[in-house]
Amino acid sequence: MIRKSKVTKKVAKKDPVCVDGVRPRPMYVDYKDLDLLAKLTNRHGRIVSRRKTGCAASSQHAISKAVKRARFMALLPYNGG
Repeated sequence: MIRKSKVTKKVAKKDPVCVDGVRPRPMYVDYKDLDLLAKLTNRHGRIVSRRKTGCAASSQHAISKAVKRARFMALLPYNGG
């Protein structure tokens, strides 16, 4: 029995913080933008990794700061429950 290998091409994920492919300078993510922050956290309330979101390192640092600020201001829960 001969198996054919399936060739899949990986598509580069787009940074959700970038606007039209351009990084904002200075890098800042608004902690009051709950729609964006909800996309970048999972159902348990944890921050999703760069590997899954496609963020650059600077974007991920800004996202983590924004999520932590939103949690402190009681806009996002610390846990999903």
